[in-house]
Amino acid sequence: MDHGFVRIAAAVPVGRVADCRYNAGKIAELARMASAEGAAVVVFPELSITAYTCGDLFHQKTLLDAAEKALEWMLSETASLDAAIIAGLPVRLDNQLFNCAVVFKNGKILGVIPKSYIPGYNEFYEERWFAEAVSAISRSVKLCWQEVPFGTDIIFCDRDDPVRCFGVEICEDLWMPLPPSSYQAMAGAVMLFNLSASNETIGKKKYRDSLIRQQSGRCTAAYAYASAGVGESTTDLVFAGHSMITEYSGVVAEGERFSREDNVIFADIDIQRLVAERMKNTGFMEAARGSALKDSDPANGGKGAAVFPGAYRKIMLDIPGAPLDAEGVKGTLRRPLSPRPFVPEDEREREARCREIFSIQTAGLAKRLEHTKLQKSLVAVSGGLDSTLALLVAAETHKMLKRPLKDIIAYTMPGFGTTNHTYSNAVALIGSLGAELREIDIKPACLLHFRDIGHDPGQCDVTYENVQARERTQVLMDAANKEGGLVLGTGDLSELALGWCTYNGDHMSMYSVNCGIPKTLVRYMVKWVADTIPDEKLKNVLYSIADTPISPELLPPDSKGDILQKTEDVVGPYELHDFFLYHAVRYGAPPAKIIYLASVAFKGVYGKDEIKKWLGVFFRRFFSQQFKRSCVPDGPKVGTVSLSPRGDWRMPSDAAAEEWLREPDE
Repeated sequence: MDHGFVRIAAAVPVGRVADCRYNAGKIAELARMASAEGAAVVVFPELSITAYTCGDLFHQKTLLDAAEKALEWMLSETASLDAAIIAGLPVRLDNQLFNCAVVFKNGKILGVIPKSYIPGYNEFYEERWFAEAVSAISRSVKLCWQEVPFGTDIIFCDRDDPVRCFGVEICEDLWMPLPPSSYQAMAGAVMLFNLSASNETIGKKKYRDSLIRQQSGRCTAAYAYASAGVGESTTDLVFAGHSMITEYSGVVAEGERFSREDNVIFADIDIQRLVAERMKNTGFMEAARGSALKDSDPANGGKGAAVFPGAYRKIMLDIPGAPLDAEGVKGTLRRPLSPRPFVPEDEREREARCREIFSIQTAGLAKRLEHTKLQKSLVAVSGGLDSTLALLVAAETHKMLKRPLKDIIAYTMPGFGTTNHTYSNAVALIGSLGAELREIDIKPACLLHFRDIGHDPGQCDVTYENVQARERTQVLMDAANKEGGLVLGTGDLSELALGWCTYNGDHMSMYSVNCGIPKTLVRYMVKWVADTIPDEKLKNVLYSIADTPISPELLPPDSKGDILQKTEDVVGPYELHDFFLYHAVRYGAPPAKIIYLASVAFKGVYGKDEIKKWLGVFFRRFFSQQFKRSCVPDGPKVGTVSLSPRGDWRMPSDAAAEEWLREPDE
């Protein structure tokens, strides 16, 4: 099963200038390698059959004839391969010479795409040899005894699954204000391929990287780039053989530059993800509709790069899915897959992410305090991760607004499950930050309430737990009225997803500062603050809190006074639930795919049966607990996944989860 992935490759052979037979042999060899690894499409550099730096030799009939003969040989040599091959060569048509990409498979040329924009201002000076695509008169060309489509109005689609569709552009096309690939994407292409010959100068790679990433992001597509390598002439320029594959602005594979060896990179492209993104972004096709209105002649054909999206000729072929059900290396998923998608793996990027989130939280709280003209912030501090982060945000916000830290009233409210460890950490944290500490033992009030509603205090059920949570919330709300303050919510995104909060208890606040942050990231946020502060006492308290098991502490501790009620023993590991949340909500991934991805990401940590079990828990709770999310307090969105009912996630509270629970078994 391919789970919606298609494997593609970008290949950079070490060729020879003007030696078409040698270059064809290299291309065929690397194409065989790519096909054996399960690649559905493999792209080679610009003019890869002749080499890019042939200069005035492009006007020699000998070279042009040799290039076509080399292509004819390759058609026969690669006829049995499953991969579609995209190679570059000069093509004669309409008394002109065009710099072209030729797409072929199973011995048949599927289409020829000319370069749209020909540089005539820099060291390449291609206008000396090649015509722009707009100069073409014909819409087909006879090549290797085949009459084949010619033009920039061509995209290639799978016969059985038309969303598996790709487009092709050449080098300079990407550098233009409106690249052809933008129109190809609007016409349906989710994979874009670029045959390039970009030389190396100081700083050029960085700019080129940004172009590739941005184009894949703008087009909500994968973008595979293969540039001419070290076999090119170095008379005036040096080529490094840069290859790169991006997906929706993220790099999924990159080759080594300046390599003296042939190079092939692979990536499994998540077509389902890209299609889901496009469907959610209802503005994606607005530009296409605009083009349709402006184009009075939809049959514009290949008259340039800006082809009306509806006028593209679709060439049908077989584009197989990634061979993920195969044994060995061939079946290995070829793309980065983090088990913690909300937490950057790179330390410097993670620090920057934490700093950005902290800034968003404090800016949101500062605006709410200024608008309400309330001077004080109230927060319940349990000694756990979430309340710790909320208190840290409050402290930073009060500093920003130049308000005294004593205007933060931090309540510790010991209940039946509070341990000495968390209580001590809460008191030490509040003291280290300089907030006002207030302690209220809620046990007497809870016992009175048990009596009022006729509940046996010895029955430690959901009523026993929720009475404590609601008592704490009542204290905070009433104290806020008395003090003229704002109650800060402490619950995080993961708890919202699972509904792991007491309705009208910790579920409620006046502003929820953590609502956009998943549990796995909250822990890193607390550690990040600990890493960046000079106060050793506060630093040690934060490290201790970060290492404490996650618990609501609503049930009595064990005989040793330690935490007995551990959240992850009940609902499952938060690292799994955050993984499920990311892929289900962000990309709409179906359950079977999520199980596969989690099996890869957590290999050796969780077995498939365990993953399936906790995914069932996730979907059952996610659906049944929507009623809590439908009335959550205001709070800042910090990432691409948010469950606010006012913006990012609008779901009926009585939707059934059966289809999501049934799919993995079917």
